[in-house]
Amino acid sequence: MNPRPPACKAGILPLNYQPIAWTQKCVDFNCSLWVAKILLILFTKTAMVLLKSEVVLKAGDKAPEFNLLGIDDRKYSLQEFKDYQATLVVFMCNHCPYVQAKVSALNEIYEKFKGKIAMIGINSNDPTNYPDDSFENMKKFAKEKDVKFTYLVDETQEVAKKYGAVCTPDPFLFDKNKSLVFHGRIDNAMKPEDSPTEKTMIANIEKLLAGKKIEKDFDPSMGCSIKWKIQQT
Repeated sequence: MNPRPPACKAGILPLNYQPIAWTQKCVDFNCSLWVAKILLILFTKTAMVLLKSEVVLKAGDKAPEFNLLGIDDRKYSLQEFKDYQATLVVFMCNHCPYVQAKVSALNEIYEKFKGKIAMIGINSNDPTNYPDDSFENMKKFAKEKDVKFTYLVDETQEVAKKYGAVCTPDPFLFDKNKSLVFHGRIDNAMKPEDSPTEKTMIANIEKLLAGKKIEKDFDPSMGCSIKWKIQQT
């Protein structure tokens, strides 16, 4: 039996792994395959796939219903927010740097329109492969970032699919009748390191509350892809 390579002893390769040959002068082909496999897994886990918002719901479409668990451990339905003048639904998560860069802007929106609009964050990411987005970490994220708006978990990912959400953040603004009036960006800073020169969502909420028409009803957001549990068809 060939001696185990150092990678086995270090816990990188399985303990029962056996090389074809292991000498200081010989590159083991089996070992190379295992290392390649490990690198591929690490790349899959860490690669950041960027997407822009896509049109599924169109202006005038009604907001799909939901019944989701919040970080305060109670269930919320869309109907509970019927008394507000508008509803802002933002598909988001904890780990994405594009979301993290917008937390201050989201908190600003909440404070500016508190009592006038309902503001709802929904996390649809797969927590198994992305544990930073688990329900418990949602609670920690909200506490650390001082998130005061409603933050819900879409465990089945069905709500994200109904809305046509594809990235984080992916915001949807609805009027009092729960009709879509705007789908798109929070501001015009499209990268985490950018500084905004236009507060797009605030401007559109102000128009909506003033009874004015939002001329550009789709202005795509950009961020990390939603992490689906299985390949979406």
